[in-house]
Amino acid sequence: MVIDPVTLIVALIGASTPILLAAIGELVVERSGVLNLGVEGMMIIGAVSGFIIAVNSGSPWLGFVGGAFGGAVLSLIFAILTQYLLSNQVATGLALTLFGLGLAALMGEAYAGISPPMTPDLFPEAMRDIPALGPILFGHDLIVYVSLALVAAVWFMLAHTRAGLILRAVGESHEAAHALGYKVVRIRVLAILFGGACAGLGGAYLSLVRVPSWTEGMTAGAGWIALALVVFASWKPWRALLGAYLFGGIAALQLRLQAADINIPVVLLDMSPYLVTIIVLVLISSDKTRAALNAPAALGKVFHASG
Repeated sequence: MVIDPVTLIVALIGASTPILLAAIGELVVERSGVLNLGVEGMMIIGAVSGFIIAVNSGSPWLGFVGGAFGGAVLSLIFAILTQYLLSNQVATGLALTLFGLGLAALMGEAYAGISPPMTPDLFPEAMRDIPALGPILFGHDLIVYVSLALVAAVWFMLAHTRAGLILRAVGESHEAAHALGYKVVRIRVLAILFGGACAGLGGAYLSLVRVPSWTEGMTAGAGWIALALVVFASWKPWRALLGAYLFGGIAALQLRLQAADINIPVVLLDMSPYLVTIIVLVLISSDKTRAALNAPAALGKVFHASG
């Protein structure tokens, strides 16, 4: 069986979209100086919230909005605990993931085996049928293009706007930003909410488009890959896009290798995206100087206003 490169590219874009959405949201959160390890929990809550709303309303678009809202609500819990009650960010993020996984399993118990409403095609069939370029450029749903627009918007905001400068200043030195009169806690809470909404949208895409069904634990580590992707991208949006497509390509390829009956153990193919994630992180972490230069200086540090 020959693997069609056009089909593979289309598949990798779809497989990358949930990870890309979660990663671009977490990138903004970390650029503000906050480390939220609850991405997996926010994604799974977004997946179940979006699925429930889409099934009951009959509208996938309301499902996407509901997924983003669900992720944002869960991230608000993290924001209150870490920014107002000054809890440890690492422990709170891990607890958020465990809470999200358990709550999603409870919420989705009655929705297993149900199919959600189909997401309509964005472009006419004539455009999608253009040889080679048609499926790659026009063969996707709206959320794929939204994810690309988000990458461009985040890059522009961070690099060319006053809001981006303030966000980066808070992430580099919250004390200096506070001394200049910026509302550090407010800025970080807004960044956390944005990250939660992006993760929730990625989860909703997973349950409504990528795997149009609800299954307990269906994120299967996608949130952890998104977290690793932010480090892999050195906290830069365009690198996050390339990294997401790399990991999505590996996931799409391993499914096609399984279908092609290649003589490689299935378990080895299944673990390949996560194995590549670990290898990449080890290689990046080996250069501690480079990692220190790129990471926001105040990342993970608790801010307590002195006055």
